[in-house]
Amino acid sequence: VQLQASGGGLVQAGGSLRLSCAASGRTFSDYAMGWFRQAPGKEREFVGAIAGSGVSTAYGDSVKGRFTIFRDNAKNTVDLQMNSLKPEDTAVYYCAAKRFYSSYIVRAPTYDYWGQGTLVTVSS
Repeated sequence: VQLQASGGGLVQAGGSLRLSCAASGRTFSDYAMGWFRQAPGKEREFVGAIAGSGVSTAYGDSVKGRFTIFRDNAKNTVDLQMNSLKPEDTAVYYCAAKRFYSSYIVRAPTYDYWGQGTLVTVSS
């Protein structure tokens, strides 16, 4: 699976941004999709994930209620809608794919494929 993330940029605190990840190469609906982020000097952090069917989702505690994941299996895309952005949301955001949606969905090492990352900068 090849993944291409896009949509990053500079936004003011309180604003919104929508990231998109386009997938190719395999049957998209067979894969759970996740978003992770990594700020300078910090470990990669789980942001959210969605099952292949789109029925189940999970979010990291720091983004719950502000971020939402959507997927369109017809278009092979998964989006991350980010609202009420804070300076601490500044990071490189990565999309990733894994075969099975489970309790391990929050763990980066369990993902099989990764996109290149897109930078989100939130100014105060």
